[in-house]
Amino acid sequence: MREVVLVYLDRSGGLQKFVHDCKIYNDSKQSYAVYRFVISINPSDIAELDATLGNYILHNPLQAAQIFQSVCFVAIETLSLIEQLQTEAQISILLKPTHLPPLPSYVLSLSAYPFNYTSPRFYMSEGIVIAMGTVTKYTQGARFLCTEETCPFSEGRFRCIRVHCPGATESATVRTDFVCSLCSSPLQEDMKFRVLGDKQIVEMIDPKILNALKGYSIDKSHFRIQAFTLFLR
Repeated sequence: MREVVLVYLDRSGGLQKFVHDCKIYNDSKQSYAVYRFVISINPSDIAELDATLGNYILHNPLQAAQIFQSVCFVAIETLSLIEQLQTEAQISILLKPTHLPPLPSYVLSLSAYPFNYTSPRFYMSEGIVIAMGTVTKYTQGARFLCTEETCPFSEGRFRCIRVHCPGATESATVRTDFVCSLCSSPLQEDMKFRVLGDKQIVEMIDPKILNALKGYSIDKSHFRIQAFTLFLR
């Protein structure tokens, strides 16, 4: 599947954009614990190249992103795109689909029952925004060092890093109770390598609320509308 990923990136122009994004990182004087890349993908085009990979992206996007991560790391190492990069774990890939199959199973509707949205995959959702919070910062990635000076993880390479994953809370990336996997000593964050991003909280409501605002109900049964929260990162 790694070969298919490379072929798709080359044909779709994604590889050229990736090289350009790497140049921006490489030219920057700032040091990063995590290098984040947003890759636009067309599920239909990928499925034509390899049906297995196309299905994998649609239903296991987090694992599919790891395949793209591996390909991107090899490209960076082969072409020497980012001199500061040390490990594959420093690369964070966000897959951004251009569209999803027009099928009911890919539509997330909180007014439908039962709520069988247990799979961490892509869904489409439509609603009316009723409230928006201010734009705040969140941690995309952070580097930690062992507090035990004799431990090899107390300095040097990026061995202990935390990367934000979709659906995770802030405490999953930055906390004070992380311990070293080598000597079990407490880990301390190296603040100069923290990578920040923007997030915004949005309250949405199902479009069916418009029927209630008309002043009458189509059917006589009682119904209940509740807003749901989205985190835009």
